[in-house]
Amino acid sequence: MTIAPAAAWWTALEDDHVRCDLCPLRCRLRPGRDAPCGTRANRGGAMTPLEYGRVAAVGLDPVEKKPLYHFRPGSAVFSVAAHGCNLHCAFCQNWTLSQERGGQATETTPEAVVADARRHDTRALAFTYSEPLVWFEFLRDTARLARAEGLAVLAVTNGFLEPGPLAELAPWLDAVNVDLKSMDDRFYRRVCKARLQPVLDAITALHAAGVHVEVTNLLIPDHNDDPAQVDALASFLADLDPGLPLHLSAYHPAWKLDARPTTADDLLAAAAVARRRLDHVYLGNVRLPGESDTRCPRCGHTVIWRDGYAVRSSMTAAGACLRCGRAIGGVWE
Repeated sequence: MTIAPAAAWWTALEDDHVRCDLCPLRCRLRPGRDAPCGTRANRGGAMTPLEYGRVAAVGLDPVEKKPLYHFRPGSAVFSVAAHGCNLHCAFCQNWTLSQERGGQATETTPEAVVADARRHDTRALAFTYSEPLVWFEFLRDTARLARAEGLAVLAVTNGFLEPGPLAELAPWLDAVNVDLKSMDDRFYRRVCKARLQPVLDAITALHAAGVHVEVTNLLIPDHNDDPAQVDALASFLADLDPGLPLHLSAYHPAWKLDARPTTADDLLAAAAVARRRLDHVYLGNVRLPGESDTRCPRCGHTVIWRDGYAVRSSMTAAGACLRCGRAIGGVWE
């Protein structure tokens, strides 16, 4: 059995109660109580990481699957995940991993995960599938070792973390894809049991820290697809950097939500709105010719062609357009 270190980011309260300081929910737990995220618990008046060293899913994925389109296109990443999530989105596509508690997992260590990534001859380790930021202690310890071994560290996250823990993790993250659910706080509170502003703050902080950031928005018809919301999302990202990639992804009914599936026309309409402000808008969970390609914002030349997970590049090694020389933001080497 893997021995977990002491939990980080919590406060002892009276009567052996504790408060979690990891995410903005700030859960208060009485002795013996598990947090709703399933990753932390009060054991004898002390916060305990429940999922430390417990890996519920592993995979060797193309980096485009995260999706990260501007980070070493065409490369493979070693992916790991634990059970648990601090959001409870009614439309969760991975709910059996994120929402079910007490599922099967394999005991491991940070050293073993890094060794597995090296054994698969990858250049990056991705924390993904569920919510990696609440797997805080294991992510932190593994990321440090991965960096020491020359691996990049990636995370696919909901971004719902307090500023302190996020600042502690940021130096160990090379790239993140933040799943921004909606630009409507009411949607976050009603459908995800969370809040919008901490996610916007996290995206801003990660970008300011020099982490490569891409954003995904799962477009759910009649829920978060209003053109004004799409424009607000694009405007927020453009204020950070108009070259920041946005992935508009098609929704399919899952878990507790039964909205109609997103159509190609829905995605194309949203993309037309977002592209008024952003240089790189991609459409996901669909196969639409050209909608996953990367084009030069200056001259329109296609610098990366994508067909599924097959990638062909027409850029310089440093990431500039071969036609006009314009630099394309990202990590290309």
